[in-house]
Amino acid sequence: MTKMWVSLVAMLILGCSVFLITFARTKTKGVIRIALSLIAFLFMVVGFLGGVLSLT
Repeated sequence: MTKMWVSLVAMLILGCSVFLITFARTKTKGVIRIALSLIAFLFMVVGFLGGVLSLT
């Protein structure tokens, strides 16, 4: 049951990263775009690690 919750949270974090990178690339420019893209990348890494953790 715990693996299911970890997997669900990882998918939600990955979904947030997709939304954030899409928003950053379409609506923002300059330093804000770079900052949001970096945050989205960090979300993606955390989501990936959560997904890997749910497999073990």
